[in-house]
Amino acid sequence: MIVISQAGFAEQTITKSRFIAMAVHCADERAVGMALRAFANQHQNAHHLAYAFRIKTEQGIVPRFSDAGEPSGTAGMPVLKLIEGRDLINVCVAVIRYYGGINLGTGGLARAYGGTAKLALDAAKICTFVEMQTIELKIHYKQMDLLTKSLAKCNGSILAKAFNEQIDLVLSLPVHEAANFINRFQLHG
Repeated sequence: MIVISQAGFAEQTITKSRFIAMAVHCADERAVGMALRAFANQHQNAHHLAYAFRIKTEQGIVPRFSDAGEPSGTAGMPVLKLIEGRDLINVCVAVIRYYGGINLGTGGLARAYGGTAKLALDAAKICTFVEMQTIELKIHYKQMDLLTKSLAKCNGSILAKAFNEQIDLVLSLPVHEAANFINRFQLHG
């Protein structure tokens, strides 16, 4: 599975209609809503805002799309097919259309929305999805430097820390690194 690490944007004019697309990372459906509202606010005079997203949840992968008033299956569905074809997750791709006065037909609409979405996805930076896990650790103060360096090497992060007799930490780590960190750093006894 692949995720977007940096958003991509694209714009093209097709038969006098202007299409503008964005492809952004969204961790959940709430983030999708926020991204769509922000995009719509930037283009308040647009005629259509079609979108598709695919979010990984604990229950599985949730795909959704909207044709935004265009004929059924001509706007959001081509975008969703692109997302699925690239095995992207935690992504939202939206395409704004400023109507140019010429009807494109169903095939033309699907090519325009899908093509503009493809350009935005091509402009985005992507990386492999890494499943993360949250763990809690207690460590000695003298272990903090080594732990910080080890976290950087595996792209982990410290979510919370409390300094008491020892350091209480909440870490976010790739799932395959969690057991190693617990065995290596956890205070025993």
